[in-house]
Amino acid sequence: MNLILLGPPGAGKGTQAKRIEEARGLVQLSTGDMLRAAVAAGTEVGNRAKAVMEAGELVSDDIVIGIISERIDEPDCENGFILDGFPRTVAQAEALDKLLAEKNKTLDVVIEMQVEDDPLVGRITGRFTCAKCGEGYHDEFKKPARDGICDKCGGTQMTRRADDNEETVRSRLAAYHEQTAPLIDYYGKKGVLKSIDGMKAIDEVTSQISTVLDAV
Repeated sequence: MNLILLGPPGAGKGTQAKRIEEARGLVQLSTGDMLRAAVAAGTEVGNRAKAVMEAGELVSDDIVIGIISERIDEPDCENGFILDGFPRTVAQAEALDKLLAEKNKTLDVVIEMQVEDDPLVGRITGRFTCAKCGEGYHDEFKKPARDGICDKCGGTQMTRRADDNEETVRSRLAAYHEQTAPLIDYYGKKGVLKSIDGMKAIDEVTSQISTVLDAV
């Protein structure tokens, strides 16, 4: 089974992708992770990406598609994959469709995680992470049992992403609505789009996704 998780930044796509990966034996593919791995491995596409990034430029769609192409040919993707954070535009979606067709693969379902902007801003700006082990926390929804001490590893240094501030988050949401929201119509017309309520508790969102995947 091959699927896409669609939703704005902070919607919880990464969290849900990890849960699907564990429950169903699929592979979560994050374009950022794949890009770094390809560069580190020195693959042909990775070297092209490295040259572009070292020049301070944005990696083009064809390079990203090339990296996805390399990655989904690996044996661990045989059972299927979850794309998280890609495609971001209709042009990328069309390129992905072409790539999958060339490999005789299909896109089984696109799950849209519907969330509201204002609560999402609060969800993102409240995030912080243990610098030692990477465990994630939130000012309101997931505080450590002991203030300033990681529940998982006992670390005492917490960090926040510099871009997790309201101004930046609202700018990213505006970009999502402009560039990525048209994908909802694109995949809706193809008959593969399923929408769920991403504002529910994490476990409830997981349950909704599971129901969708069981029906595919």
